[in-house]
Amino acid sequence: MTMREECKNYQSRTYDSGEVMRTCSLDLAPEAPWRCPENCPAYAPRSADVGWVRGSLVEPPLEEEPNIDEDSLEMLEEAEEVVNDIGPSVISEVEKERSKNSSPKRFKLPWKKNS
Repeated sequence: MTMREECKNYQSRTYDSGEVMRTCSLDLAPEAPWRCPENCPAYAPRSADVGWVRGSLVEPPLEEEPNIDEDSLEMLEEAEEVVNDIGPSVISEVEKERSKNSSPKRFKLPWKKNS
């Protein structure tokens, strides 16, 4: 089985370099971009493009799946857990910094006298 491109949870993005990111928006495809889990409970066909035919310029073909050993998979899963654990605190810090630097600016109106 491959990634179900017709699923409403499938997302892809092509970068300027030509590299394509393919993923499940619900993070339910641990083997993305190569395959979705069999009998995925969140699978739902897209309603906007039902019956459409995709052209050949939509996305480049999927590259071959690399051979990844169990140790590497475990390391990647641990790295994902670290990123998921610290993500909310990083976002909070960035939002605090942005709110400090984005105080409202007062504009001088040319037809009013400055007091």
